[in-house]
Amino acid sequence: MSQITIQCRLVADAATRQALWSLMAESNTPLINEILEQMSQHSDFEIWRQRGKHPTAVVSQLCQPLKTDARFTGQPARLYTSAIHMADYIYKSWLKIQQHLQRRVDGKLRWLEMLKSDEALAQESGVELANLRDRAAALLTQLQPAASSDKPAQNQGEKSKKKANLSDRSVASQLFDRYKDAKSVFERCAIAFLLKNGCKVPQQEEDSQKFVQRRRKVEIQVQRLQEQIDGRIPHGRDLTGQNWLDTLETATQTVPRDNAEAKRWQDRLLTKPSVLPFPLIFETNEDLVWEKNVKGRLCVHFNGFSDHTFVIYCDQRQLSWFQRFLEDQETKRASKNQHSSGLFTLRSARLGWQEGEGKGDPWDVYRLTLYCTIDTRLWTAEGTEQVRQEKAADVTKKITQMESKGDLLATQQAYVKRLNSTLTRINTPFDRPSKPLYKGLSHVVVGLSLGLEKPATIVVWDAQANQVLAQYGIRQLLGENYRLLNRRRSEQQKTAHQRHKAQKRSAPNQFGESELGQYVDRLLAQAIVAIAKTYRAGSLALPKLGDVRAIVEAEIKARAEQKSPGYLEGQQKYAKQYRASVHRWSYGRLLESIRSQANKLGIAVEEVKQPLVGRLEEKARAIAIAAYQARA
Repeated sequence: MSQITIQCRLVADAATRQALWSLMAESNTPLINEILEQMSQHSDFEIWRQRGKHPTAVVSQLCQPLKTDARFTGQPARLYTSAIHMADYIYKSWLKIQQHLQRRVDGKLRWLEMLKSDEALAQESGVELANLRDRAAALLTQLQPAASSDKPAQNQGEKSKKKANLSDRSVASQLFDRYKDAKSVFERCAIAFLLKNGCKVPQQEEDSQKFVQRRRKVEIQVQRLQEQIDGRIPHGRDLTGQNWLDTLETATQTVPRDNAEAKRWQDRLLTKPSVLPFPLIFETNEDLVWEKNVKGRLCVHFNGFSDHTFVIYCDQRQLSWFQRFLEDQETKRASKNQHSSGLFTLRSARLGWQEGEGKGDPWDVYRLTLYCTIDTRLWTAEGTEQVRQEKAADVTKKITQMESKGDLLATQQAYVKRLNSTLTRINTPFDRPSKPLYKGLSHVVVGLSLGLEKPATIVVWDAQANQVLAQYGIRQLLGENYRLLNRRRSEQQKTAHQRHKAQKRSAPNQFGESELGQYVDRLLAQAIVAIAKTYRAGSLALPKLGDVRAIVEAEIKARAEQKSPGYLEGQQKYAKQYRASVHRWSYGRLLESIRSQANKLGIAVEEVKQPLVGRLEEKARAIAIAAYQARA
């Protein structure tokens, strides 16, 4: 998608701000809270949780009777629609997260079923432990002969060690598949023996105490994941603080049943209450009407409360986008609706409040902010033509499908008529500036790898020449701004120390942070996209965000092994200290910044899995190659 989001501040008189705050805080947000509450009490709630999604119409069905409820009446129709969209978005994302957590729990539980002591495996299989070892060794030789040795020979270099690690992961994948299909208990026990020992056959006897600790660690992980699943039901926003007060009263007058309940009370009391209402969502770009006031300032008003007008205050760099919104609507009005709003540069918008400083009424303290999602392709004539062809093809397909049904009902005929009208309007061009579309070389790919100390490393890969054209580390990407990276890490360490002290006092521990990290992300994104443009790269290959945890843990483990080779306890101690000293980067925010910059230019973005071993430059190269091969 070539979409980005821009924002501006909205300025209006006090009466307008007060009216809007009243609608959003006293009517719309409580309505959303009620819908969320009814969703959690729905009879099919557990079914939705297991499936990871809910029916699309259920939110609208729940909202319909609430429109006549005295608590929520008097709102414009657009605000009811916004509440439906907001509740729908919240549950879509929540159920997706729940599904992900449940899969992790299921995986951990399956591993617990397999994770048994050597004695238990030998007893279950009905053979001696020596026979179990022999069968495990035979399986290992059969699957990957090169992995049958416990470790690489002494004269092998770092490269052979990496190959061995890659081989172990390949063997593990094959062993898990075999375990599912194995019918023999003896076979399953031999596979479980190999997997719990890292796809190797140990020559020493198992330490029973360490095994108990290892199994207990997995059980704790399952317990924590299950607590996350059970305690993450969306509750909305309590703008009055009544829930906090109720919890405080309960905690001071009631003895908790157990430690878990006491912790829930403490978490609620330490959580900063919400002070801002839910934003209003405008999915239709014609819900916003743009105009200029008598002073020539750009203004906007919204369908549903069109009597209130807001003046646009934005950065000079974004002013041209807001002026384009006005031009698009004026073009359509001048042509008497012969142009399609489907080709408007503005796609959707959100209206919300941002926290401010000072005391007074909330509509005086907080600032109104408008967030606009735009399609960058619709800025130019060439990009608009590209979008027009896509939309025209989609509408034509729908018309063909309807007409192929033969005799149509009156409603279906009306639908086809609307589609034909839409197709006519889409084919009416907008007068927009010409700018050639970015055309990269498909065989040139920029691969990005993520690291712990070095958040970003890129490699420019030429598939035709089968060579690396260039590679850039974090220092080269940031240049003279590299000092900002160290300043950001110092901020993180200071905040972490403050949070630790607050937790020890059972005091509120949610500290705000500066936007320095976001600024560094944008600098990195600009540098990466500029390099891709210089080499005319056809695409940017990014790591999958879901693999970041494994990537970071693999880097920590590799450093620990290098620091204390052959000394497991020393490696664990070093890894613990290293995690505390080096704070993780916001990789999701960094990747989103890169996507946003790439979308502006029109560079395709691909996602592949990042290898767990190797230098960062090697990982970036592997990502670029994998992305190219996936397309080939």
